[in-house]
Order: sequence, then structure tokens, then C-alpha cells
Amino acid sequence: SRRRHTRSASVSWARRCVQETGTWDCKLFQGMKILVVYSHPNPLSFSHAILETLITKLKELKHEVIVRDLYALKFNPVLSASDFESFQKGIAPSDIAEEQKYIAWCDITVFICPVWWGGLPAIIKGYVDRVYSHGFAYTSTPTGIKGLLEGKRALIIQPQGDTKEAYEKTMWPAMNLTSDFIIFEFCAVKVLDCLLYTSDAADERSSVDLGGRRIIKKK
Repeated sequence: SRRRHTRSASVSWARRCVQETGTWDCKLFQGMKILVVYSHPNPLSFSHAILETLITKLKELKHEVIVRDLYALKFNPVLSASDFESFQKGIAPSDIAEEQKYIAWCDITVFICPVWWGGLPAIIKGYVDRVYSHGFAYTSTPTGIKGLLEGKRALIIQPQGDTKEAYEKTMWPAMNLTSDFIIFEFCAVKVLDCLLYTSDAADERSSVDLGGRRIIKKK
């Protein structure tokens, strides 16, 4: 069953994640421009604790950090007919152009969101649908699709509510395809890592203890 976490426990686990895990060392990227795209409706969630702790650590290391909290922004995730009409004219709607400005600005985009139904939450998927648009993130050429975001990097951080065994055989390979490859590598973005939190505490070799949860590096 899914566990309930107190605010203090969530913050403690998030702090240990950022400070102790060796899968992504913030110090390797000192002085960079980092965009954090965040999605969770609950400000007391473990996802939000990760967000707060990561921002603190990045600022300590003198990064420039911009956070786009999609729920707080009331971001519209619905790709509409009018969006397509604008794209065909070579014009991005104003809310999309605003987000594309931040992607163009940053060196690394960090996505923080839970795993819902084996994938990205709808608001994050809608963000990708609308913001990573044709003409901005990729284009068509005589030889096929060409990604336009070469040199950009992405880090994905996703808590999930089930055990490692429930995900590793089927969901993680599928998530690798749908998130890492089909979205980011399709646009020529290099995925630095994908960090998944499971409720399972069985695998000592590929995880770091986070007070009952474990961080698993998705293969």
C-alpha cells in the first residue's frame, strides 16, 4: 500500500537524496543555468520536498536556477487546434513562447514529478506536447526528423508508489522508450540520468536508504 509521509520525513529524505546519492553529483555542473520543471498538486508531497532541497543545494553551488511549477502557473496542458494553426504560421502562442524561452536559456532541464499510471502526469505530458513543438525542439528534413536542442541536457526525478519488482521488468523499459528516447533524445537532448524512488527496500546494491524508501537508478 502507499505510505503517508510527514512533512519533516519528506524533507529529511529529500535532503539525503541530494547529499548522499552518487548517481548525480551537482558539483559536476557548477555555475550552470538550470531550469526545473515541477509537477505535483500537493505542497506537502515528497516531490515538493525534493524540489525545495534540490533548489537549496543548487544555489549553494552558485547555479542560476529557474523553477516552473506547472500547477502554480495554472499551465494549460491541452494542445489545441489554434496551437497547430499558430505553429503552421511559424508563431508560438504566448504561453508556449514563454516556456520555450526558459528551455533556450538553460543548460540542463530537471523534471521533478511522480510516476502516475506508469508514466508522466498529464500536465507534464501536456507541457511536452505544447512546448517541445515542431520548429523549436525538432524539425523535418529530407532525410527524416532532426532534433534542434543539441547541447541541452535533462535530468528526470520521479517518486513512485510501488516496489522495484513491480516496475523493473516491464515499466522501466517502456519508460526508457517513452521518456528518455522518444521525447528527449528525439529532440537531441542528452538524458543525464533518471532517478526513481520506489517503496522497496530489498536491493542494497543499486539503492541508497532514504528512511524506508530507496532511490533506484533506472537502467
